[in-house]
Amino acid sequence: MTAPGILWLTRDFRLHDNPALQAAIADGPLLPVFIIDRLTMTQGAASRWRLMRALQSLDATLRQRTGGKGITILRGEADEILPPLMKRLGVRRLHQSDWPTSEMRTLQGRMRAALRPAGAELVLHPGHLLVHPRAIRTGNGGAYRVYSPFARAVRQLGPDRPAADAPRRITACTEPLQGLDPLKLDLAPDLHRGRAALEQFAPPAGEGAALARLDDFLDRASAYPGGRDRPDLDATSGLSDHLAVGEISPRVVWARAMLRAEVSPEHAAGIGKFLSEVIWRDFSWHLLIEFPQMPVACCRPEWEGFPWRKDAPELIGWQRAETGVALVDAGLRQMWLTGRMHNRVRMVVASWLTKHLLIDWRAGLAHFADCLTDWDPAANAMNWQWVAGCGPNAAPYFRIFNPERRAEQYDPQGDYRRRWLAGFDGASCPEAEVWLQSIPPAWNRGPWLPGPPSMLAKGRNAALAALAQFRATISET
Repeated sequence: MTAPGILWLTRDFRLHDNPALQAAIADGPLLPVFIIDRLTMTQGAASRWRLMRALQSLDATLRQRTGGKGITILRGEADEILPPLMKRLGVRRLHQSDWPTSEMRTLQGRMRAALRPAGAELVLHPGHLLVHPRAIRTGNGGAYRVYSPFARAVRQLGPDRPAADAPRRITACTEPLQGLDPLKLDLAPDLHRGRAALEQFAPPAGEGAALARLDDFLDRASAYPGGRDRPDLDATSGLSDHLAVGEISPRVVWARAMLRAEVSPEHAAGIGKFLSEVIWRDFSWHLLIEFPQMPVACCRPEWEGFPWRKDAPELIGWQRAETGVALVDAGLRQMWLTGRMHNRVRMVVASWLTKHLLIDWRAGLAHFADCLTDWDPAANAMNWQWVAGCGPNAAPYFRIFNPERRAEQYDPQGDYRRRWLAGFDGASCPEAEVWLQSIPPAWNRGPWLPGPPSMLAKGRNAALAALAQFRATISET
């Protein structure tokens, strides 16, 4: 029997631009394996649910191209399962698309140690980022901490080219292996009442859906600069969850977008603005690699002394979208129902928590990580630190968003708020009613009600007073 080529799937549920897949196919008949381990199950429920859909979609695609062989799904710890499997099958190389979180780095270290006695190796392949982190460094050899020079460096160097196109036919490993049925899989049993809402609002999953969504966006990219800040409009790409689970690579996004800008100059300005956001995603990951503690520690260490509140009772009201601030509550309800939230609204929601309520940014990061289907550990940490003022290239803390003014600016007709808030402006849209049906009965919520107008000024004054106190402490030390 010819030894198979083993692909350890983690965040690369696609056939296009998948160097790890290509390398595994070159080694022998393909054996793609997905491990349900502790690292997977510690993710938020919504992101696990989305990961499950990506897994099921790729499994179906592989079955079409292999004549019926899909993904072998196993439960346990990868470094305990894969090495003995490789030894039994005579496999010397394990291929993985690199997903460079600190937790994955630890697991990769254990995997290498487990493979070493048998003379086998773990081979990591790029594909999660536009540019390899070692290729973009400052003059001092470190990571860029400011976005603008980082973006210039990426554009000057140019992203890596996508790998070969998806193989039309794949020879699969025929070794009988007992794995879990992907169609009966449930990676998010703890979703409870939120599952029905996610299933109702979820867009199609899979690589084909991602490529179609990209093409659709590029057809209307000319409207992106003027509409991208409007949550009431469908002006953004909608690719964040596809990128988060690797159903499309940023290199494919870049290549197709640049080609469209070439052949359709009327879209070039919008595409250029869109690609700036793709670079921001890379920027977040480059920083996470340089500062692996970014999800749990301030990148500017002095900010650990800022007087954020750790156990404030207002946190529960914020999590339940009961702040009384229409734009904030609409965004949190959208996330609860759909697993997504418009990026401009995310900033307002985060600003309200960290500034008007003075609650530690890590509490917000954890709630987002549990609720987002497009959860990305680098972007989530980077964006929360940016709003809170404690990260590299962060917005100044005194930049306190006024949610009412932002609502007038970004949702001028109130369409977004009416859609998600039952009772706002005397309306009751179907989506808002679904939220009332999906929440736990103990919340006992009726129509949405605004809070007192005084809370805007009160919260802003408290944030500025906390900043003054913090600055005084810093100057004394």
